[in-house]
Amino acid sequence: MNLSSLSASSYSLARFGWDEGWEAEFSSYAAQGLVPGRVIRVDRGQCDVMTPEGVVRADTAFVTPHDPMRVICTGDWAAIDPAGGEPRYVREYLPRRTAFVRSTSSKRSEGQVLATNVDHVVVAVSLALELEYPRIERFLALAWESGAQPLVVLTKADLVSDPVTLGHLVRDVEGTAPGVQVLAVSAETGEGVDVLAATVAGGTTVLLGQSGAGKSTLTNALLGEEAMSVQAARDVDGKGRHTTTTRNLFALPGGGVLIDTPGLRGVGLWDAGRGVGQVFAEIEELAADCRFHDCAHIAEPGCAVLAALDSGELPERRLESYRKLLRENQYIVAKTDARARAEMRREWKRRGAEGRAAMEAKRGRAR
Repeated sequence: MNLSSLSASSYSLARFGWDEGWEAEFSSYAAQGLVPGRVIRVDRGQCDVMTPEGVVRADTAFVTPHDPMRVICTGDWAAIDPAGGEPRYVREYLPRRTAFVRSTSSKRSEGQVLATNVDHVVVAVSLALELEYPRIERFLALAWESGAQPLVVLTKADLVSDPVTLGHLVRDVEGTAPGVQVLAVSAETGEGVDVLAATVAGGTTVLLGQSGAGKSTLTNALLGEEAMSVQAARDVDGKGRHTTTTRNLFALPGGGVLIDTPGLRGVGLWDAGRGVGQVFAEIEELAADCRFHDCAHIAEPGCAVLAALDSGELPERRLESYRKLLRENQYIVAKTDARARAEMRREWKRRGAEGRAAMEAKRGRAR
């Protein structure tokens, strides 16, 4: 980015990710006298926006539609009223380059945008608890689908005293995260913090994970100050107490910005078919060699995936996790897409017929 090409009024926003592309996108709003800024926090119908004049409190009444996917979010670039009026309103926000979206816990088939315009998605996983590989895979599927680059950070590495054991844990997670960097980090000792800071410098990073994963502590370590309050995890199960209650955006001292988020109890997929494919890249690669292009990898002859399972090349846990996430994603998509619903019904019938045929063939061989 050539900072000298930015207008004087928006130059100060470069630290928060403003570039020539955003400048061009904003030109029509600038002609209306509106002011650019990045949303650093949203709370109860208002938001804090970092503008060339500093942090401004703005009303979000004009950007709170019925569609939850269109509600303004931390990380958005906004067009707000110029100084002088009270209250000042966010009139619009610029088209998002990326967005991390999960399904809501409601029964209305809605997605929830957790952060926008992010370059890195850091999935924080605590080493104080037994690793849950399916949960990591679920986070990574949504991360890949967002358009950002995932990164897994194993926090509280100081709790694993044996370096050999720690190395094994890192490699195990790497096996579930093809194409993803895995770092062991301790905010207490500083181990790995400098590597993480260098990795996320220069872009926008969203920090995600369960309560108790150490996200707020990690945020403070990256910022070099106590910006977030921290509570100890419960001794009984290692879970946290939702220290963070809103999504907050901070400028990092080494460059780039960080969005810290509340702990997530549930992470439902939201139209993340491509993301699932990237998480299970080795299965997708094997599937390319199946005899049938629409192989379901259940009982079909010439299935390269099942062959890899039988030989031990592919762990059964990975295949089961892959199947589960695919089914969940198909269900989510089908709830909002009539064509997808019809296709899913046809697929169920086809698999049912194949299963019955396989059982009949098995009985015939037994006789």
